[in-house]
Amino acid sequence: MFDLFRNREKIRKYGMGGILVLVSASMLLYLVPSYNTGSSASDPVVVQIAGVPITEVEVRRLIRNQTKGRQIPSEIIPNYVPQLIEEMITERAMAYEASKLGLQVTDKDLSDTIRQMYSNLFPDGKFVGKEIYAAMLAQQNLTIEEFEADLKRQLLITRLRDIALEGTVVSPAEIEQEYRKKNDQIKLQYVKLTQDQYKKEAEPSAQDLQDYFKANAVRYQIPEKKNLVVLVADQAKIEQSINPTDAELQAAYNQNLANYRLPERVHARHILLMTQGKPAADEPKIKAKAEDLLKQLKAGADFAELAKNNSDDTGSAAKGGDLDWVTRGQMVPEFEQATFSLQPGQISGLVKTQYGYHIIQVLAHEQARVKPFSEVKDELAKQYKQQRASDRLQQISDTAQAALQKDKDHPDKVAADLGMQLVRTDTVDLSKAVPEVAGNADFDQSLSGLKAGDVSQPVALGGNKLVLAEVTGITPGRPATLDEVKSQVHDALVSNKLMYLVQDKAKQLADAAKANGGDLAKAAKAMGLEAKTTEPFKRQATVEGLGPASYVEEAFNVPVGTVLNPIPMAEGTAVVKLIEHDSADMSKLPEQRAGIRDQIKSEKARERNTMFEAGLVDELTRQGVIKPHNDVIKRIIASFRSAS
Repeated sequence: MFDLFRNREKIRKYGMGGILVLVSASMLLYLVPSYNTGSSASDPVVVQIAGVPITEVEVRRLIRNQTKGRQIPSEIIPNYVPQLIEEMITERAMAYEASKLGLQVTDKDLSDTIRQMYSNLFPDGKFVGKEIYAAMLAQQNLTIEEFEADLKRQLLITRLRDIALEGTVVSPAEIEQEYRKKNDQIKLQYVKLTQDQYKKEAEPSAQDLQDYFKANAVRYQIPEKKNLVVLVADQAKIEQSINPTDAELQAAYNQNLANYRLPERVHARHILLMTQGKPAADEPKIKAKAEDLLKQLKAGADFAELAKNNSDDTGSAAKGGDLDWVTRGQMVPEFEQATFSLQPGQISGLVKTQYGYHIIQVLAHEQARVKPFSEVKDELAKQYKQQRASDRLQQISDTAQAALQKDKDHPDKVAADLGMQLVRTDTVDLSKAVPEVAGNADFDQSLSGLKAGDVSQPVALGGNKLVLAEVTGITPGRPATLDEVKSQVHDALVSNKLMYLVQDKAKQLADAAKANGGDLAKAAKAMGLEAKTTEPFKRQATVEGLGPASYVEEAFNVPVGTVLNPIPMAEGTAVVKLIEHDSADMSKLPEQRAGIRDQIKSEKARERNTMFEAGLVDELTRQGVIKPHNDVIKRIIASFRSAS
């Protein structure tokens, strides 16, 4: 609930969804060349858009900021990373196109937007000053220049998207159709047939196996075997060999002082008795309860205990009202003024905000400061090693193939010169010799078509590793014998027989039910199966026993009593009969009309925008305006995949 005290409401009132995304999640990219962000000219370039580079350091910072504090399972992050990079490229392309179309964001537009977003920076209409503004942004690891450049770009993109929304028309017929789709309700009788029910019938004989293998022999091949010399570069091992001097770390510290600037902050806790969303007549009673709690605190009551038992801020109540450290600009004005005026240990009087009555206690108060070099030295050293090792990995990627091709007879020397690990193996034993590359599709592709003596392209692996290989020998592939692949043949034959068997049984059931006047239960019983009945459900529901209602979409459009043809599903095949159909109550359409219209309008605009954005990126890539560096992108993605 403490997020309520952040100024999100002001952002929503301004009505710019793009800006909300900017402030609440990402702040997107930091690409202002005039301000040092810790990157350097040697940073690997991920993509260039209209000549402006986006570097690996910047992308990693974006990913870190986007995922920080968000409940994203670690195994999903590798799938999330490509999406972030794609969205980043799309937004840059959109801003580029908006500028080409003549859309502009003036300094006044920018200033007005910032005033709306952060009104606390303008008390009584006067700007608090650049220093406080910079300190507030530093909490998000942003400089003023970075923030304003990102915000300007978001405004451009929002204006481009608004053009699509304004031109979207929704007809009354579309609204009525959508209302019916949302509110029609049906009830089904169903029989679900699964492969497990018929496994015994699908067990093949020895002759079946021979016949199937003979008919499908071309599918079963013993693959070509390549003998390899594999060279692996590991960024973690490279980092261990890098030892920056204090002078180098001090220089990095001096270049990035803005990153270590901490604004004034307080560690506070509070008790909230909410009035928001409650009848005005209840306020005197709520205030009286707050006054009683304040009286108890002044008499020595335990603040944390009272907060746990009485605070309406469920997020902090469980922690005894603890809000952790907060800075200026994070809270609504009344709460902020009271909090920053208290001394450590002091308890406020009643503080009234738009949410209700608060009692606040400050536990600690720190003035604005810059973290000293000694405090961040270890962090600087880690970042320095990571950056230098990343640069070295990129250099290896650029030179290793040529070096190995030049001296194929001495791969051990090439590996030693480049600081790489060398492994001699063949593709059969690859999983044991070099586990990192076993099953790696990119590495397999890099070996495809290579002849003895050829050297592969470098391939990025998870965990910030790089691999390439020299083919030292080849054993040709050959057809397999039945004995060599008997288990595979068995499983394929059983799976194939089961699929057709379930389909056939389902068709028999549906035909029998239709032939006996639609009595699905009777037809099922005759086949040793059981018919079940669903609860009434709508199109958006998940139906117990069947899954998503989308599987049985056809049932919403047929007469009651109809037995549908068999429906393939994730875990089997179902035969269903429609037994009830309740049409939507059209008398309630007027009260939902506006909402449905806006929903359809937004969906249409989103579809148009998605098509436009995808087409724009493709076209700008074709024109060479967008120039992705796919090797760097793959390496970034692989590093997160390994970390998960």
